[in-house]
Amino acid sequence: MGDTFPKFKAAAIQAAPVFLNREATVEKACRLIEEAASKGAELIAFPEVFIPAYPWWHRLDNAYRGHKYFRELVKNSVEVPSPATDLLCQCARKANVYVVMGINERVPETLGTIYNTNLLIDRKGKILGAHRKLVPTFLEKITWGGGDGHTLKVYDTDIGKLGMLNCGENTNTLARFALIAQGEQVHVANYPGQPIGDESKYDLSHAIEIRSAAHAFEGKLFNVVSCSIFSKEIAEFLGDTEEKRRMVNKGSRGLTAIYGPDGKHLAGPMDPNEEGMVIAEIDIEKIIEQKLQHDIVGHYNRFDVLSLNLNRKPQKAIWEMHSREDQELGERKEIEELKSLMKELAERIQGGPSTR
Repeated sequence: MGDTFPKFKAAAIQAAPVFLNREATVEKACRLIEEAASKGAELIAFPEVFIPAYPWWHRLDNAYRGHKYFRELVKNSVEVPSPATDLLCQCARKANVYVVMGINERVPETLGTIYNTNLLIDRKGKILGAHRKLVPTFLEKITWGGGDGHTLKVYDTDIGKLGMLNCGENTNTLARFALIAQGEQVHVANYPGQPIGDESKYDLSHAIEIRSAAHAFEGKLFNVVSCSIFSKEIAEFLGDTEEKRRMVNKGSRGLTAIYGPDGKHLAGPMDPNEEGMVIAEIDIEKIIEQKLQHDIVGHYNRFDVLSLNLNRKPQKAIWEMHSREDQELGERKEIEELKSLMKELAERIQGGPSTR
């Protein structure tokens, strides 16, 4: 009979956050998790920085005029762990699902830097990992710091080997290859919907379609793509001048869909102005036949010619170097702790049932 491989349903959520309101957006996310789970989904993917919002204001005005919004963004960002993540974990555990949630991540060391982060929560309500966007795109550099290689991981789960990238880094060929080379079978890519009238010549919907199909086809994997919408409520909030209203009142541009390992749609895309979700069956076994044609991390490559280096060392503001005396003290402490554990184990053995 041979081995069997996971088969399950995945859902890609298309929704708007409750703008700059962490608690209300977490509540909305939990409702959407429950709804997707009721439809049979075991993997549920949310848009980029869904909690509490994408910083659209940088596309509409001088960066210096965005201070008030950034202050609210920081105040409503998510620490890991925190009551907000606890609630998401409880919801994932109750629904028995995996959740990929886009958050603005705040760290305890500073109030000046936040990160564009994807959380991966398993069906037991445990945070398996958090990937920080390596390089914020264009104007996003005003808002977020950059991640590092220690979060560029693939997670081995009971629904397959799962990886994730945030928005524009799905265009980063080396980042995508790093995940494929770790055996990625299911990819989650998430994005923010964009206002159509923001004067940008960049067609986000077209860009998402190209990169999503390309990663699925090149990696011979399933790609679950979630995009938020730029809602009328957000347009009203940010459209505080006539010029801004002209820029934000023409609707949303984006794409939510699920792709198979042949690069074709399994579900979606949705109307980029409507909230909802797309759901498709993921059958990992279907990867095998596609890999026979091109396996770029196996038979269809030449690693004696081409290879990739991945630096796993995390970026830190401070690396503490201990003195010789501190090291010796720590070693002595570890020895004493080990002796104590051995003594406790011996006492348990001696006090246990007779083996005669």
